[in-house]
Parts: sequence; structure tokens; C-alpha cells
Amino acid sequence: MLLSLKIENIAIIESADIEFDSGLNVLTGETGAGKSFILKALGFLLGDKLNAEMVRPGAERAQVEALFTLE
Repeated sequence: MLLSLKIENIAIIESADIEFDSGLNVLTGETGAGKSFILKALGFLLGDKLNAEMVRPGAERAQVEALFTLE
């Protein structure tokens, strides 16, 4: 289970720390808030490639970290 996700310098996201609980977790927000970039960050953790264009303008690098638990 995914417990937490930390994103730095991905597209419009400068820094985000997201914690997940057991059960249903829902991402909501206005258009352009960054919901799809959170999903792209999860995809990157699971093996998708991250294009250089996804690094936030002005940042040297992007970073994505996750904490999972295995039951």
C-alpha cells in the first residue's frame, strides 16, 4: 500500500508531501492544479520515463519519493 508520496520540481509542483490512508483516496482540485502531475510522478516510480521537460523551469533536478508497505 502507498503510504506517502513526496514530489519536488515536477512541472508546476515545487514541493508536495502527500499522505494516503487505507481505503479510498481521492485527488480533487481545479483545472491546472497538478492532479495529473501527481499521477505522472507515480508512473515514474513504477518505471515510466520522465522527460526533461517535466522538470520545473529553473530547477536543476526533479525528485519523487514514495513509502510503501507490504503486507
